[in-house]
Amino acid sequence: MDFYQFLGYFSGLLFIKAEMDSTTLVRTAALVHSLDAILCCVIANHSGRSKTAWAIAGLLGGIWALGILFLLPAKNQRNNSQPG
Repeated sequence: MDFYQFLGYFSGLLFIKAEMDSTTLVRTAALVHSLDAILCCVIANHSGRSKTAWAIAGLLGGIWALGILFLLPAKNQRNNSQPG
């Protein structure tokens, strides 16, 4: 397995269009992973997790990191205001 096949199947782009040339694959994978990193950052911030760590995970892991983040329960956040 070469880098082209690994990147294509890891990012899922070769499942969408199997005859994609290598330049288009790399550029599209970079764009998709960048967007996944942004989404991971936003979702991690909302769920009380580390934005930086999840943004890096989204950049490297793409849709896989985003899927894991969706499956994790939100952390308990302490609320400074107490009812009463």
